[in-house]
Amino acid sequence: MPRGDRLLRLGLWLAVHCMAALAVAMAGPLAWANCTDGKKMIGVNLAGAEFNAAKLPGTAFTDYIYPDAAEMQYFESLGANVFRLPILWERLQPSLFGELDAGEVRRIQEVAAISGRQNICLIIDVHNYGEYRGQPVGTSGVPVTAFIDMWKRMLAAFPDSEHIAFGLMNEPSKLRIADWANIAQRTVDAMRKEKSRHLILVAGGRWSGAHDWNEVQDGLSNAEAFRSFHDSANKVAIEMHQYTDRDFSGSGASCVAPDQLKSIMENVTRWADKNRQHLFLGEFGAPAEEHCLLALNAVLDSVTNNAAWLGATYWAAGRWWGSYPLSIEPDRQGDRPQAEIIRKHIAH
Repeated sequence: MPRGDRLLRLGLWLAVHCMAALAVAMAGPLAWANCTDGKKMIGVNLAGAEFNAAKLPGTAFTDYIYPDAAEMQYFESLGANVFRLPILWERLQPSLFGELDAGEVRRIQEVAAISGRQNICLIIDVHNYGEYRGQPVGTSGVPVTAFIDMWKRMLAAFPDSEHIAFGLMNEPSKLRIADWANIAQRTVDAMRKEKSRHLILVAGGRWSGAHDWNEVQDGLSNAEAFRSFHDSANKVAIEMHQYTDRDFSGSGASCVAPDQLKSIMENVTRWADKNRQHLFLGEFGAPAEEHCLLALNAVLDSVTNNAAWLGATYWAAGRWWGSYPLSIEPDRQGDRPQAEIIRKHIAH
């Protein structure tokens, strides 16, 4: 494409999205949901703050990045009413039982302030796979009390339960399902004793996959482990993840049939209804190929059409993704194809 045409197309794209953002802003609070008002929440993961986990603590905006107002405004213009913000425990709390890092707390608070002004729910997601500095939670090096201590400190730093929700632990794959279910229950109980009224997302064990929810691992399945999970405040949702590629990892270019995804989602929805649990789809995504977009649509149909699901956040947005095939971050050509699927279901 000639350079002049590219510039014209970019200018048109910027104009369209500025107008969309203005329209959303003028629509007022009715265009949005928060963490507690009961509206279906559909949005994106704002990835970047969890990047370069091997560099600790790392340098903000050199080794890892937080979203800025312009990026968040773009997804607001699509109608997103929830953001999931992955962060690293080690950056947030450099020493177990120690103070939270003031710089990291400030950066998270800045993101929360932007989303809060638009009445958007921000899920703060500890993206650590069940460990801290390579040691699993529940071992002598990282006792469960250290995990609970971190979350008590987060309650003090982020008391706004209307606009802030908490994701206890992303994909706790370093732990046995039984151990994680016990740790999660203890942590939620401790947070409620601190008078927290936040929505709390409790990830299923291992990789939290909806597709293997009934699969027994080390003697127990997620379906059994979380069947009787309880919360005195009745504000917990069981978090699941579901990608569309053939091994459900989010790394493949070829996707399964929409009917297979529909069956997977129906299965876990029946489980939730039977056991009176709420669900949240913390990660889902697909490449931009047409057959993958059909599969993506099937996943979101299940979320938007069933009351058991509180909502879903697409994996992933973020300015540092580059050529990552699941990225929903707009490029020089404008919206990614996945964005139209998200937009359709937000308007559902």
